[in-house]
Amino acid sequence: MKKLGEIYSESIESALEGFYERYSHLPSLYTPTQYILSLGGKRIRPALVLLAAESFGEKIEKAIDAALAIEVFHNFTLVHDDIMDHASMRRGKETVHKRWDENTAILSGDVMMIQAYELFEHYDKKTFKAVVRVFNSVARYVCEGQQMDMDFEKEKDVTMAQYLRMIELKTAVLLGGALAIGAIVGAASQKDVDNLYDFGRYIGIAFQLRDDYLDTYGDESTFGKRIGGDILEGKKTFLYIHTRNRCSSMEEFEKAFAIKDEESRIEHVRELFTAKGADVAICAEIERFTAKALECVERMPFSGEVKERYRQLARALGGRTK
Repeated sequence: MKKLGEIYSESIESALEGFYERYSHLPSLYTPTQYILSLGGKRIRPALVLLAAESFGEKIEKAIDAALAIEVFHNFTLVHDDIMDHASMRRGKETVHKRWDENTAILSGDVMMIQAYELFEHYDKKTFKAVVRVFNSVARYVCEGQQMDMDFEKEKDVTMAQYLRMIELKTAVLLGGALAIGAIVGAASQKDVDNLYDFGRYIGIAFQLRDDYLDTYGDESTFGKRIGGDILEGKKTFLYIHTRNRCSSMEEFEKAFAIKDEESRIEHVRELFTAKGADVAICAEIERFTAKALECVERMPFSGEVKERYRQLARALGGRTK
């Protein structure tokens, strides 16, 4: 089975080429935006817009501007996240602020947010108003999720409920928003728009939980980045919180994270996670959110063939290896 991004890849990449040409008059501002977009990625979010619109009988050509808007916005968040995280690499390449400088990255990121709105302007007044309403709420939620993630770095105690809410806002709502916007372009009912939004939220949470799992238990050759990065950063992930809650003493927990040698620290913390059942618990949680997404599929007004595409999507994101 082709991955979602691959199904719509030609349409998305072709549209991006046209998008670059529209903004070529000031290279110092727009070259960094083209650079971050050209680094690729899975293109899941724009593909979700196209999938939703097509599911309601709309041609993907009508939804392509909305799909680009979502992809441009997503990459805008990556540019600014990389600055905040002091990251030097993104998808195996230099981050924008490293290749240029922070001021250029901030301004280029800012203009990408404006470009997203300009892409939505291509729709009629009714559609524009509906998609921008969804987009605005999603964009605000993403910022709230990012702030929560930053707050967690300074907080000693983070509950599992807080963590799940953070990943819902930072990651999952954008998948839900992409599907909702595609459904709006496809003239879906509000009930169906809401249902697809929920489907996207659930697969988004499962997607991020799977990312947490792979960061500790994945195969570096397929995952694409160093295994154990979250452990070295002391990130308060599902695995971290679950294990901390089940340690008989904080000494046991803190001792593992205090090991100076990085490889030894990763190994000992991973062993502690496993001993406390965190690996089993996170897999069960991934299954739980995948099941909630599959329940949404059954409420969709689609043919069996289209429903199966959504089922396969939910299972693929929850069970991915990279």
